[in-house]
Amino acid sequence: MRRTRRLLLPLYLMLSACMPVTPSETPTRAASLTSTLPAMKTFSVPRPAPAVRSNSDIARDFLDLTFQLESGRALPALSRFEGPITVNVAGDAPPQLDRDLKRLLHRMRSEAAMDIHQVAPNQPASVTIHAVSTSAIRRALPMAACFVVPNVASLAEYKRMRRSPKLNWARITRREKVAIFVPNDSTPQEMRDCLHEELAQSLGPLNDLYRLSDSVFNDDNVHTVLTGFDMLILRATYDDALKAGMTRGQVAARLPGILARLNPQGENAPVRRQSRTPRVWIDAVQTALGPGASPAARQRAATEALKVASAMGWHDHRRAFSHYARGRIMLATDPDQARAEFEAAGRYYRQSPAADLHQAYVASQLAALELTRAEPERALSLVGPHVDTAARYENAALLATLLLIRAEALDLMGRVSEAREVRMDSLGWARYGFGADWAVRAKLREIASLSPLKGPRG
Repeated sequence: MRRTRRLLLPLYLMLSACMPVTPSETPTRAASLTSTLPAMKTFSVPRPAPAVRSNSDIARDFLDLTFQLESGRALPALSRFEGPITVNVAGDAPPQLDRDLKRLLHRMRSEAAMDIHQVAPNQPASVTIHAVSTSAIRRALPMAACFVVPNVASLAEYKRMRRSPKLNWARITRREKVAIFVPNDSTPQEMRDCLHEELAQSLGPLNDLYRLSDSVFNDDNVHTVLTGFDMLILRATYDDALKAGMTRGQVAARLPGILARLNPQGENAPVRRQSRTPRVWIDAVQTALGPGASPAARQRAATEALKVASAMGWHDHRRAFSHYARGRIMLATDPDQARAEFEAAGRYYRQSPAADLHQAYVASQLAALELTRAEPERALSLVGPHVDTAARYENAALLATLLLIRAEALDLMGRVSEAREVRMDSLGWARYGFGADWAVRAKLREIASLSPLKGPRG
């Protein structure tokens, strides 16, 4: 079984007191059906950015993604489905999940040239997406928001077979049947994010790499929908020149020709050859931002991650993320130091290709701090360039957060009618990103509390 989407602190939650919701706090579908807020907004035409690395680098990424598990264990052969792929949905799935799935499958057909189609729930399928409760997922795998398993048909079967070699990805070359378990009582965005990550990994690579700045195959959870790079990886995986069971050497010999054909612009791009990410850095980041650690342990882990990044000589998005993580941890105790860490993160992200979404996260943090300092003009200038970025990467939670910050800044400047319009615009995106009315209203209060006009001293 593949280790799955972690419960890292969501990057769009801003205040230091924010933590992942517990199962009892998960937005319910019943609440969303009786919403008194404006209609939920959804994204329309995808705008994925193409892969920007050299084909030499992409070939290395493909091999490391495909022939290794996240544990570091090497895989002996290429694993994939052969022939047409069918997908169905089982369980109590909300309508938005089905809409997002249809949209994702259309992208896979058009962008990755995959022969993949949805079939009726009662028909057998290559991939079955089980819509189940968050509590059921946590009982099966406590640290997962969603997960994917080969060769099972239900959660009950997974529990019975969890130690069976049939669930061992390392023993599978030709994939026949895969089950994905996603929460049907989470936010629409969380369900969609699970669909993208878990369906991509049920079909393609089983590994994640922190060195990838433009991919969902990265446990930093910055990208939540499949990118142009991800679609290229899937298209290469199912290219006719490859077949299930090939060794790493056999695939490596054919990749240059495949990528030259599929991604001609990558032939002349400069080679970067980023260094591998040591396990000590990964463990430190997961301790700093994951669930379960004490505040002191989080701070030690964030400091350790930054030390490792510095020792490795990184100047890429991993160095930036180390500063970002430390800034998140420092917000509660030392806002000035947190601000310095976020500014450092921004500098390193600006040096990294394909890091505009990362910069939007940093801007949200810095703009929030400017609100607390009664600097609305500065907050507006920070937020402005990144609203379209959040929309382009289909992150409704981040988009709503940026718009709410803009509204509070406008209020501080006395532009009340403009603030009202922006705030109203944010609510439809907030419903997709945060779910139930109470969660949306909690986000409204959270952002409003940053303003000197409305916070504890306002």
